[in-house]
Amino acid sequence: MKDKYVFIDRDGVINRDGSEKTEHGYIIKWEDFEFLPGVLEGFKKFKDNGFKCVIVTNQQCVGKELITEEGLEEFMNKIALEIKKSGGEIAGIFYCPHLEEELCDCRKPQSGLFHKARKELNIESFEGRYYIGDSERDVLAGKGAGLKTILVLTGHSKREDVDSWEFKPDHICETLLEAADLIVNGK
Repeated sequence: MKDKYVFIDRDGVINRDGSEKTEHGYIIKWEDFEFLPGVLEGFKKFKDNGFKCVIVTNQQCVGKELITEEGLEEFMNKIALEIKKSGGEIAGIFYCPHLEEELCDCRKPQSGLFHKARKELNIESFEGRYYIGDSERDVLAGKGAGLKTILVLTGHSKREDVDSWEFKPDHICETLLEAADLIVNGK
């Protein structure tokens, strides 16, 4: 049986987005980090049902020199540890540290991070696998990699925003936990 993977964005999906919480708009300090409701339960549900979770996120806070790459890795590892303490698990963390204007292939909506994850984790294909995000950029990146996409409404996007998007998510869920239920139950 092939391994079951699910790819998950960070800000607006796992934790509250920093745009209104910090002076620079980024969550780079642990005291500013706040798991969204149901997130830890969602990660536990995935693990209990044999899914491996991979975080795929843009983090241009590194490019803006608000945090070092080492500092971000330490921060992300702390998130993974808290998820593990609650019964979930993170199989990998992939982030783009570049500024938007650098036009790299790893910054979403490009799909380079997904291909990097696929290679490093020895994932055979993306067929039937999901990316959970909170923005049009996430939907574009997931679809560009060949993943099914789930938009969660815990970030900036609202259900009515999708009407104007050229590419629509495969599903819309209120929270990560609801997305986990949908994936685990195969609906």
